[in-house]
This record gives sequence, structure tokens and C-alpha cells, in this order.
Amino acid sequence: MYSVGLDVHARRSSLCILDENGKRLKHLEVRGPWPKLMETIDTLPRPFSICFEASCGYGYLHDQLARRAACVQVAHPGQMRLIFRAKNKNDRVDASKLAKVLYLGEVPAVHVPDLDVRGWRKLIELRQSLVSKRAACKNQVRAVLRSGGRLSPPDRCSLWSKKGRAWLEQQEMSGSDRTSLRLLLGQIDLFNQQVRSVTGELTKIGQKHAGVQLLMTIPGVGMRTAEAFVAYVDKATRFSSNRKVGAYFGLVPCQDSSGGIHRLGHITRDGPSTVRKCLCEAAHMAVRRSPTIRARYERMVRNDPQRKKIAIVAICNWLCRVMAAMLKSGQVWQYEDKKGRTRSTASGGGECSPPEDTAPRTAVSSGGGKGPGVKAVEA
Repeated sequence: MYSVGLDVHARRSSLCILDENGKRLKHLEVRGPWPKLMETIDTLPRPFSICFEASCGYGYLHDQLARRAACVQVAHPGQMRLIFRAKNKNDRVDASKLAKVLYLGEVPAVHVPDLDVRGWRKLIELRQSLVSKRAACKNQVRAVLRSGGRLSPPDRCSLWSKKGRAWLEQQEMSGSDRTSLRLLLGQIDLFNQQVRSVTGELTKIGQKHAGVQLLMTIPGVGMRTAEAFVAYVDKATRFSSNRKVGAYFGLVPCQDSSGGIHRLGHITRDGPSTVRKCLCEAAHMAVRRSPTIRARYERMVRNDPQRKKIAIVAICNWLCRVMAAMLKSGQVWQYEDKKGRTRSTASGGGECSPPEDTAPRTAVSSGGGKGPGVKAVEA
């Protein structure tokens, strides 16, 4: 089988073809968009396997190449030090290195979800982007008020409620501040409308997905956290160990060990930051709502206030392993009551009240064997 390395760009691409013995057979330069690239790939000798680095549009490119190649592998660009650390780097050299790595079977491959999951992820990221922009506008409104010596409306009402908006209209300020305030409030109203629209679409998807409903049985885990985790994990069975899920989301510490000396640093922060943010919010809520998780959190804190953030990140990592085990086994959240009996949220009388951001839950089958980490009990 031929090995093809592809360094792809929007208007120009390079291909390097190796034969069965790993010797360079041909090198091609394609000038033009992706349809022109596909026409060139149709002329390659068969059968062949192809490798390219993940970038914008890698899903579409993977689907197109899968129809033509015997095997398609998408390389993780952050793990291709052979390319991005090289002193001699250009498209032709990069395509040659991709072909050689593919021939040797050492490609750091990434998981490519199907079209529906990719669209689901885009909606999740779009909502996160809109929420961040709305928060930035709200901070600018507070900055305008603070520049005039105004902090917040009376009676502790929300600045964004009708009463708070009426209070803003009554404030005396300069013409520039009034113009800035009017434009910022208009942007906030637009973002509110867009967030509601995207949230409605995500809720429809989440209510139909059994995995999302299953994870929402965990105290503190709402619709937004469950859907983000399920969308990015996609298939929990692709992880040979539940511990690898925490590493996938960058919730494990960096390690620099040598000669028997072990050094652990900050978390790696690999993977999607949106999921880490949702997991962190869920961890805070879970500590408040679940006695089981609160006990685990307090053991990690060790009565040291400086360890609170470390404990929250550890809870996030633990929740990742629990969620992965639940998706594999199909079982709902389980815990031990005060009498030491194993209970589950599906048996009625849950461990805590449901999170505020959850939608009405549908019944989920608890079939399947127990997976590690599903039963949340004290060690």
C-alpha cells in the first residue's frame, strides 16, 4: 500500500507519495481549492493510505478522503514535534514527514466524529462564544457606571432586570457615557436573544440523547455540562481506561520526572477549554449539593484553604472518570446513604435537589454492568 502525506491549505497543498518500501515515488504540488485537490487525489495509484494534520475543516476533508483512500489518519498538530520544531519547515518538507510517519505507523491520530457530532460541537462553542461576548459587554457597562461613581442599583436588584434598567435610565451622566451605555445595552439584548435561540436548539438535542439524560442524574451536572462532555467524548469506549478521559480534557498535571525525582506542575490544559469550564462549574455545584462529593472534596482540602482550587480540579478529574464509566455501563448515579445502603437517583429520593439549569429528565435504562467509578462511595 502506498503512503501519502498531505500538507493541506485553503489554496495550495503538497503531496508526498511513498511506495511499499518507503521510498519516495512522487511529489505533487496542487494550486487551487479543495475540489482541485480531490481531482488530483483521484489520479493517485491505488490502494493508498493518507495522513494530514488536523486544522479548520478537517472533518469535511476526512469525509472526502475516506471515499477515496483505504485508510485516512488525521494527525494531532500539537504532537507532531517533528514538524513544528524543525529548523527547515515548508510545505514540501511537511508533506514528506507526514508520509514517513504514516509509513512507520507512528501517527498521533485524533478522533474524527461524524457530521452530526461536529455540528453539535459547533453549537456548543457558538453558545460559549456568545456568553463570553455578553459578559464582556456587561463588564463594560459596569466600567461606565464606575467611572461616574455609580456602583449598583439600590435594593440589591440585578442591573439587567427591568428595575435595574429603569434605574440606569434615571441616572445623570455625560453624553458620551449615555451613548456608550445605550450601545452596550443594545448589544446585550442582541446577545440575550441569540443565546436563547442557540440554547433552545441545544436543549432539543440534549433531551433526545440518552447519554445526556444519564449524566444529568449526577448532582450538580446540568444540561450544558452533560451535553459538552458527551459531544466531545463522542464514544466513551474509545478510551481504554477512564483515567485517560481526564487526560483528554487536560485535567492531569504536567510531569517532569527523571532519575527518581518526580515533579508535577500545573494541569496540561489539553483538549477543549469549554468542557473544562463546564466541569469546573459542575464541580462547585456538586460539592454544595452532594454529601458524597463534599466529603471527597474536604479530604482533598485537608483543612488547608490554599488547596481549595486544587481540590476542585481534582473533583473535575474524578467527575470525568465517573461520567465515562456511566456512559460505558449505562447506569445512573449511585451513592451510599447514611445507613450504608447503595442508592441511585433512578430509585427515587435522590441525593439532592436537581441543578437549576437542568431540563425535565426522561427515563434512562440502567442496563449494562457496573463500570469503575460509577458507584460514588467514600474511600
